[in-house]
Amino acid sequence: MKDATQSPAPAPPLAMLAELTHRCPLACPYCSNPVELTGKQAEMGTAEWARIFAEAAALGVLQLHLSGGEPASRPDLVQIVQAAREAGLYTNLITSGIGLNARRLDELDAAGLDHIQLSLQGTGADIADRIGGYSGGFARKMQVAAQIARIGFPLTINAVMHRHNLDDLPATLALAAELGARRIEVACVQFQGWALRNRAALQPTRAQVDQAKQVVAEARRTYAGRLAIDFVPPDYFADFPKACMNGWGSTGLNIAPDGKVLPCHAAEIIPGLSFQNARETPLATIWNGPAFAAFRGSDWLPEPCQSCERREIDFGGCRCQAMALTGDARATDPVCRRSPHRAEVDRLIAGETGAPTPDFIYRRLDAGAR
Repeated sequence: MKDATQSPAPAPPLAMLAELTHRCPLACPYCSNPVELTGKQAEMGTAEWARIFAEAAALGVLQLHLSGGEPASRPDLVQIVQAAREAGLYTNLITSGIGLNARRLDELDAAGLDHIQLSLQGTGADIADRIGGYSGGFARKMQVAAQIARIGFPLTINAVMHRHNLDDLPATLALAAELGARRIEVACVQFQGWALRNRAALQPTRAQVDQAKQVVAEARRTYAGRLAIDFVPPDYFADFPKACMNGWGSTGLNIAPDGKVLPCHAAEIIPGLSFQNARETPLATIWNGPAFAAFRGSDWLPEPCQSCERREIDFGGCRCQAMALTGDARATDPVCRRSPHRAEVDRLIAGETGAPTPDFIYRRLDAGAR
C-alpha cells in the first residue's frame, strides 16, 4: 500500500456521511451497515458531533448527510442539526421516516435542515412492511411524507431495488412523483454489509435488470422537468465497475456512530488497514492518513487495470467488492469483464438467480452474531 508521505496532499472532501446511530426500527435485509452493529452505549454525544462538524467545515466539507440506522432514533437530532447548521454545512437527513412527526419536523425546519431523503421499501404496505420487517411502517412513512410536503422540504426518494420489488419500478416512480419528490434514487442493491449476507435472497435476474433500464429511459422522458431520476444498476450485471466512492479517499468520508472514520461503509472488512477515530484524532489528520491514502489515485493499481484506458475512470472499481468476492482488496473488481475473476461472478449470478429464494436475514442489533 502507498505511503501517504510520498503523495501530494489530496483535495479536501466535499461530503461527509455521519452515521449517528445503528439503531433502527426497520430491519431491512439490504442494509449496508456492518453486520457487527454499534450499540447505543458506544455512540458519540451531541457535543462530540458538533466539534466534528466544525472540523469538517474547516477541512472543506460542504455537504453533511445525517444517516444511521435511523437518525430519528436520536433524541438530540434537532440539536445535532443545529450544530451542523452553525458549522455552515448543508444538511441532508437520510431517514425511514419512522420516529418523525409533524412537531419534530417543524423543529428540524427551524433548526435549519436543508433536505430530506426518505427511504421507500415498496409501493404498498404488504411488500414494504415485509421488506422493512416493521408492521405499519409504510403507513407511517406516508404520513411523514405528507408533513414533509406541508413544510416544503426538498425531498429525494431513496428506493433500493432488488429481486422482490424491481418489477414494481413504474409504480415506484409514480409514487415518488405523487409524494412531491424532486429526485429519486433508483439504487439497485449493492452487496455490502447486511446486503451481502442476503445476496441470494436479493439478487435480481438479468431480465429484471434489462427491463428496469428500459423503464428508467422511458420515465426520464415522461417525468422530465418534474422528477430527476438517478439510476444505479446492479454491479454484478455490469461490464465495467463503478469508481469506488468516486475514487477511494477522493471526495468523502464516513463516520461511524462510535467516531471511527472510514473511506466507505464497508472498509472495515479489508485487513491491514487501521482506521482512526475522530474522538481522538483531527479529521484533517485522518483525511491525510494511511487508510485514506491506501487506494487513493491509480499508482497502486494491478494489471490489467494499470494498463487500461479506464484507469482514471473507475480506479479498478470497488475495493470492498474485490475483498468480498476474491479475498484480495488489491484485485481488479471482479465485476469487470477484464478481470480474471469475472467467470466466478457469472457463475454466482447463475446459481443464485436460478435457485429458490431463501428467507431474509433481517438486520437487527442483536443478530450480528448469527
